[in-house]
Amino acid sequence: MTLPLIPPMLATSGTLPPAAQDARWAYETKQDGQRVVAYLAGDGSLRLRARSGEDITAAYPELRPLGTAVGAAPAVLDGEVLALDEEGRADFQLLQSRMGLAHSPAKAARQAAKVPVHLVLFDVMHLEGRGLTGQPYLRRRRRLEELGLDGSYWSTPSALVGHGEQALRATVDHGLEGLVCKRLDSVYEPGVRSRSWIKIRNMRSEDVIVGGWLPGKGRLSGLPGAVLVGQRAGGRLRYVGGVGTGWSEAERTHLAGLLRTAETAECPFDPVPPVAGARWVLPRLVGEVRYSTRTRAGMLRQPSWLRLRPDLSPEDSAADLPDDLG
Repeated sequence: MTLPLIPPMLATSGTLPPAAQDARWAYETKQDGQRVVAYLAGDGSLRLRARSGEDITAAYPELRPLGTAVGAAPAVLDGEVLALDEEGRADFQLLQSRMGLAHSPAKAARQAAKVPVHLVLFDVMHLEGRGLTGQPYLRRRRRLEELGLDGSYWSTPSALVGHGEQALRATVDHGLEGLVCKRLDSVYEPGVRSRSWIKIRNMRSEDVIVGGWLPGKGRLSGLPGAVLVGQRAGGRLRYVGGVGTGWSEAERTHLAGLLRTAETAECPFDPVPPVAGARWVLPRLVGEVRYSTRTRAGMLRQPSWLRLRPDLSPEDSAADLPDDLG
């Protein structure tokens, strides 16, 4: 049968629901992967579409057997493709080696042998010829769990009803990306960023040393578009990434003045990062940044600027970084 194309429902950033409403919400682990909608036609075939609508089936050949997992019952499922590290946690850096290979089946097959993926399923929008988007989340979730979709390369993790504070604390304790809160009576809103789903990302903050900057463009001409930051480890200032968000216009202008007075021709990072157009400064400014996670090489993911730390000296910014960071 021809299945309807259903763009995925999206969550809105926010905080935990009020304690008085806690029992009206389900809580799922926020996964750090690639969102997909899986189309199982009931004839053994599988088609995967990214959030953009692009057909990415060929990028993940190990997921093809999912097409037979519900027998002859056509289904449209919502989920996230993950690449797991040695501790079983989602690692987006690993997944990047698998993304973008939908038009290179041979390369996708080789990468699948090196970095297999796992599909986490969390919703069903169409099943056995019936649309389920108008049904409440709790009913859809029960239908999904009844399918028993747990295999070598896919699973249906449980959702926790109520106990939001404990669920969020558990994601922090286990170093997970965050939490998604879903209202039990919410319908599935295709393509809509809805307040019925709330995502909470666990962000960390650390002190960093500014060692350079990149000039801004357009309305930011003459101002820093991003600062290049590092942390001390092993007696060296190690580059950990570029930060380009988090300032007000006044803060960016103030920072521009500080950077100009600290200009130097010599890069303070060891080793020198391959950043085109970088302008180096003496490593004497300390700032605090917020970020989601670190890559395996120690680089900050999704960093944003919080504030300058004039109360700290550059020697205070030390970090436990891998030896091969470079």
